[in-house]
Amino acid sequence: MGPVRIALAAAAVAVAVAACSGPATSPAVATPATYYLALGDSLSQGVQPDAAGTSVKTGQGYPDQLYAMLRPSQPTLQLVKLGCPGETTATMIHGGICHYPGGSQLAAAVAFLTAHRGHVRLVTIDIGANDPEDCGSWTSLQIIMHCVGTNFPDAVSNLDTILARVRAAAGPDVRIVGMSYYLPSLAEWRNGLPGQAVAWLSEKLAVGYNDLLNNAYAKSHVRVANVFGAFQTSDFGNRVAVPGVGTVPRNVALICQWTWECASPPRGPNQHANQAGYGVIARAFLSAGLS
Repeated sequence: MGPVRIALAAAAVAVAVAACSGPATSPAVATPATYYLALGDSLSQGVQPDAAGTSVKTGQGYPDQLYAMLRPSQPTLQLVKLGCPGETTATMIHGGICHYPGGSQLAAAVAFLTAHRGHVRLVTIDIGANDPEDCGSWTSLQIIMHCVGTNFPDAVSNLDTILARVRAAAGPDVRIVGMSYYLPSLAEWRNGLPGQAVAWLSEKLAVGYNDLLNNAYAKSHVRVANVFGAFQTSDFGNRVAVPGVGTVPRNVALICQWTWECASPPRGPNQHANQAGYGVIARAFLSAGLS
């Protein structure tokens, strides 16, 4: 072998040895994103009244606050909000209020869950509060009976459909959490004996309605954030002094404290939670097994 060939061979060996003995390198692999999908009505969009009294979406809703609580331990988590203000269980299935490419919020949710199957960590849902909206007046026994006999069962049937389709799209291992509701009409207590009668009756109906929703969630193996309990909705016994309102039962005081229902115009009365109230809801979700 001539000198040139010997030199080339030696160089090749040196390169091979350097390649084998040098520090191992590998291309950086990005950690895939994971998702928290928030579904529901105006509460899932953090709606609150602005200074003019118009209800607008905010970044202070319970999904936003819950996401902030979860993200330190789940840095790849991303929040996706599909909720629609004014949504009922029927419009969530069929559409008609908010615009979605698939025609309805449920269709959009199923499409998202299918496209990101294996990467969704959490789904929260609040739906059903707008279904018995005509029950809020309770001006006659006929209205009450219609709400209990028709509105409530229809909402539960629709919720069964929603949960079945969300679960099928998400897969068996994705955590889905629903919620019970607080009761804005407790603020009617401030309006003398007639208002107190409305508050008392609304609480009785709300207990029954939330029980029906909770049973639907349980049947679908979905956990429930106990917002009804967090707002101490049934506590008429303990009196609390509220500035600008007076001394009222504990449940009424918390509605005034955590929603805009007792606020002065133009912001009030408005049934939506304020930032503190949305924080209470977020912590109820956290207590439902997310921590």
